[in-house]
Amino acid sequence: MTQQSQHVSIVINRPMAEVYAYASDPAHLPQWAAGLTGSPVQRVDDYWLADSPMGRIRIDFIGANPYGILDHDVTLPSGESVYNPVRVIAAGDSCEVVFTVRRRPGMSEVDFAGDAAAVAKDLAVLKRIAENGC
Repeated sequence: MTQQSQHVSIVINRPMAEVYAYASDPAHLPQWAAGLTGSPVQRVDDYWLADSPMGRIRIDFIGANPYGILDHDVTLPSGESVYNPVRVIAAGDSCEVVFTVRRRPGMSEVDFAGDAAAVAKDLAVLKRIAENGC
């Protein structure tokens, strides 16, 4: 069975390198990722822990790179791991952030649409922060 995906993107009127530098720092996640607001993320060895509405989650990020790749795995309290492909793509003096939302097995259409909508809201917050100078 092929996994269903939806690409959610936003253009940010800031250089790619600036947006990537800000968004690639997990300590900034609570400022723009609604599911993590209200509590700081905690670095443990080479991964991060955060509180979410689902409970404590683990986040494993790809290392720093010059390509704008922000891929990360989120391990849910159930032990399920969710791969999240994210790209910051240069576009002149601006950039586009593309987050691929993937439908997990057993997830309803409504929940999948809700995940995509939540990501769109998070990217809008990231845009506002970035365009105001990070």
